[in-house]
Amino acid sequence: MLEVQNIDSFYGELQVLRQVSLHVDAGEVVALFGPNGHGKSTLLKAISGLHPPVSGSVKFNGEELSKLPTHKIVERGLVYIPEERNLFPDMTVMENLKMGAYNMRARKTIKSNLEFVFHVFPKLEIRQNQYCSTLSGGEGRMVAIGRGLMSEISLLLVDEPSIGLSPGIRKAVFEAIAKINLERDITILIVEQEIKNALALSRRFYLLKNGQIAFERKADELNVAEIEIAYF
Repeated sequence: MLEVQNIDSFYGELQVLRQVSLHVDAGEVVALFGPNGHGKSTLLKAISGLHPPVSGSVKFNGEELSKLPTHKIVERGLVYIPEERNLFPDMTVMENLKMGAYNMRARKTIKSNLEFVFHVFPKLEIRQNQYCSTLSGGEGRMVAIGRGLMSEISLLLVDEPSIGLSPGIRKAVFEAIAKINLERDITILIVEQEIKNALALSRRFYLLKNGQIAFERKADELNVAEIEIAYF
């Protein structure tokens, strides 16, 4: 489904990604681990068109994405959920969710997608008329993911979904991500620092270090301690 081949990415003269290659098959959950500041978020931004690579290839269902603008990539069914959430604070939960359905394909499935969002995140149905500025951090994360689901997607890129959340909310978010994959067969590439939950969720993982893929493994081939050691 997703094929990334030998991409390089820069911020000014600083090279952040170096010949990065990975793949995600349809229906998979794949985790991307690595130390802070080593290019994980930049890789997701390169795939989603927010910070296109300087060289290399990003293919989604066989189509080259690296020259497409972000809104065209979303129309293909690929959505990126950034760590920052980027909600509209003076709009309600419902209004924020509906903003995810702006593309023509998604407008046809607003009702069914909204029902699924409320199924995955029941708290959002209760909060649907509440302004996003009044939500907790965990509820804001739920809205951000839910808004992505409203776009009628087949591939979800999620950046640090558990950051800053309490253990209970973190558990709920990972359970929701598992439902999204299992019940809608949505493919997921997840960037995480909290290794244990992401590893339990994933079929495979990559370790990105110094802007390069250090290794790829099946999730059951290494334990958490071994991955943590590889960070250094």
